[in-house]
Amino acid sequence: MADPEEDFSSLPLPDRFSHKNWKVRKQGYEDAAKTFEATPDESDPAFRPFLQDSGLWKGAVADSNVAAQQDGINALCAFLKYGGQQACTRSRSVTIAPIVEKGLASTRAATKQSALEALLLYIELDKSDPIIDDLLPSLNNKQPKLIAATLSALTAIFHAYGIKIVDPKPVLKALPKVFGHADKNVRAEAQNLAVELYRWLREAMKTLFWSELKPVQQQDLEKLFEAVKQEPLPKQERLLRSQQAAVEAASLSGPQGAEAEDEVEEEQPAEVDAFDLAEPVDVLSKVPGNFHESMASSKWKDRKDALDALFVAVNTDRIKDGPFDEIVTVLAKSMKDANIAVVTVAANCIECLAKGLRHGFAKYRSRTMPAIMERLKEKKQSVADALGAALDAVFASTGLSECLEDILEFLKNKNPQVKSETLKFLIRCLKTTREAPSKPEVKLIAEAATKLLAESVEATRSAGAEALGTLMKIMGERAMGPYMEGLDDIKKAKIKDFCEAAEVKAKDKPKPVAPPPPKAAPPGQKKVGTKKPTLGAKKPAPRPATPQEEPAPPPPKTATKSVASKISAPKALVPPQKTGLQGPKKISGPGTAAPSSTQSPRRNINLQEEDNAPIPSKLSRGLAGRPLARPTDLSASTSEAAPAPAPAPQALSITPAERLELNDLRSEKEYLIRTNEDLRASSSRLQSQIHELQNQNAQLIEDHTRDVLSIKAKETQLVRARSDAESAEGQCQRLGRELDRLKREMKRIDTERSPADDGGGSIYRDRGRNGSESSRNVSGTSERLPSADATSQQQQQQQQRGNSSTSLADSRETGYQRMARNYAVSPSEEKENENDGGDGAGGEGEKMGRSRSPVKVSSSLAAGPPKTTTATTGRREVSGEGESWKRAAEVTSQLKARIEMMKAKQGLTKR
Repeated sequence: MADPEEDFSSLPLPDRFSHKNWKVRKQGYEDAAKTFEATPDESDPAFRPFLQDSGLWKGAVADSNVAAQQDGINALCAFLKYGGQQACTRSRSVTIAPIVEKGLASTRAATKQSALEALLLYIELDKSDPIIDDLLPSLNNKQPKLIAATLSALTAIFHAYGIKIVDPKPVLKALPKVFGHADKNVRAEAQNLAVELYRWLREAMKTLFWSELKPVQQQDLEKLFEAVKQEPLPKQERLLRSQQAAVEAASLSGPQGAEAEDEVEEEQPAEVDAFDLAEPVDVLSKVPGNFHESMASSKWKDRKDALDALFVAVNTDRIKDGPFDEIVTVLAKSMKDANIAVVTVAANCIECLAKGLRHGFAKYRSRTMPAIMERLKEKKQSVADALGAALDAVFASTGLSECLEDILEFLKNKNPQVKSETLKFLIRCLKTTREAPSKPEVKLIAEAATKLLAESVEATRSAGAEALGTLMKIMGERAMGPYMEGLDDIKKAKIKDFCEAAEVKAKDKPKPVAPPPPKAAPPGQKKVGTKKPTLGAKKPAPRPATPQEEPAPPPPKTATKSVASKISAPKALVPPQKTGLQGPKKISGPGTAAPSSTQSPRRNINLQEEDNAPIPSKLSRGLAGRPLARPTDLSASTSEAAPAPAPAPQALSITPAERLELNDLRSEKEYLIRTNEDLRASSSRLQSQIHELQNQNAQLIEDHTRDVLSIKAKETQLVRARSDAESAEGQCQRLGRELDRLKREMKRIDTERSPADDGGGSIYRDRGRNGSESSRNVSGTSERLPSADATSQQQQQQQQRGNSSTSLADSRETGYQRMARNYAVSPSEEKENENDGGDGAGGEGEKMGRSRSPVKVSSSLAAGPPKTTTATTGRREVSGEGESWKRAAEVTSQLKARIEMMKAKQGLTKR
């Protein structure tokens, strides 16, 4: 057996990987891991066979022998660890599935750990998306053991790399199905994964899968989340290879790189927003088709219903960008609606749009923010809260610089409610902004808030102090000192209290502005010297070593090569620096000029300009005027004077003319910057005025339309009233003519029916004796009614007799009253009497008619037959139309019919 073992060890590693004997394979895996660890770099030839044939790793990971499988996975980890990104990308496609099926589900704990380490290495070397895509299909496997192992691996991956490296969206979408699995171990691992994701995402994770869980599952997760809420936000525990390289590069750059690295690590833990996880939704397709028609309705209920439908459509975490100009314009107009319910819903819609679009809503800020701030005068708290939430959402989509102009403008509003709410909005902006305001903006804010400290309303004064305190928290007490000078101690103390209690997200960092001065170094050879003094100044230890090399006589070429070492030499030459300008051998050392130039170049130039006057004649030409090849004074000092031309450009780098030109250019630049800022401010102001005028124009058009509609409605009512008045006037005229006609008819009837003395007396005397005589008299009277001669004779007899017989006159008067009641009533009056008095047998209407009508009839009869009236009536009847004769015939026929009816009632018969 010893001979075959020797032969096996001599086989190449790829052959041993595919050997039938598991012991050979196991030994090959172990030797491969040792070989990979001994390689110097990723390009070593030992990796080449496994890069060319990546199928070798599939067999190693899925080895049928569990002992050999463990060593095979360990060899894969070593291959990935030392083989680099190329080893990852070449083998990833064939190893992930076997690792999940055979490694993660293994019964050996060491094998599980090695398989998980291999997955983490794959992510560390490249990226996580391919690994997650290969792991998710395993969640649909029929074996619960494999599903639980996959969930555990996902939990470890998120715990190590966090959500910035590993995208949580695909995993969150797959969680609801796993929570409904029948195996309790799978559900337990799903809960662990949900808790791990909650550590990173917090409440934002609920937007993707929370609604698909059962209420019981939600309650169980809420209990598990309570313990996590108290913990701080986690940090990434394992870095990618790219991140490791960046950290190493930062550490090599010195303390500044370390500080930058610390800042990066501090910025990592940040709460994730639901907006980043949500998918964009197209809400324009969900807006009702009759939205604009309903918003133009005069009924507030229709407008509110339209806004409610819009709110349902836009109430989502993320909205797909699109043309929302018309909708935003309608919402801005709704801010001026008279109904506060419409205003509240419109503000909610603006809030949802701003939150869903984020930076895409910035272009609509100028339309919505002034309209919302104008409506801040509303005192109802629910409306004020809705408007404040809308303003906060609009601010989050833009920034402090864009909103500051409108805010400062409304702080000058005369309405105290508008002023107070605007100030509260400014405080919220200062607390939530992530960029510190610039110095001009700080000045504007501080001046506006200082003026509000003198307001009569206590709430406004307190809000002004809070605004100054929040601004002080951002900028610092030193920057706010000039604005605090004119305030009394009480106000200062109050502002400092607000400053200590304020929580802001932005901090003023004026220090990073300092690095630009080193960039002003003169061009030429000095650039080489200005790079390394920073390194030399940080490390003073190597400086004593460099002067030892300088005493050797260096040739001119070596002088240029040893520039880096000469920079660290000034400390050895510092004592002679006091007399450095008295002789050429003290100036020859270039190291003396380098440190002074790195510290203050302008100061060096000024010193040389000032020293040019008192220098002796032998140095009157300056350093640049000295000949370089002069044979005199050949000593150590002359050898050092050879590289003297190097600092010469430093003295002549900036001339007074150039300095004046530079100052002119700087002043011109500042003037252009100020002009640009003024133009931008005026442009934004004009833009806001344009939008305001557009809003006013739209409001005027709307008011004009409403007035036109109301005028038309009034005109319609007036026309109807006129027509009603004309119809009523016509009816009155008809009734008047009818009344005149009836009066004429009654007069004519009274004239024609005036009975003779004997006949009339016999009628009314025999009225109560017996029915037969009375009937004859009545019939006789009816026969004599049409006769005009008989009527005139009766009137003459009545005039001759006079009032000799009172009883006869009374009976005649009574008879005429009855006749007037029975025969002289028009059909319309009969209907009224019947309606008012009930039946004709004895109602109150009949009695009233008997009491009213006889007076007129008797008075007309007692006065005698007026001849003029009869003649006049006759003329009218002759001259009038033929309708009067027809009416008279009808009245006569009606009288006859009524007489017959009276006879029938009394039981009389005709004779």
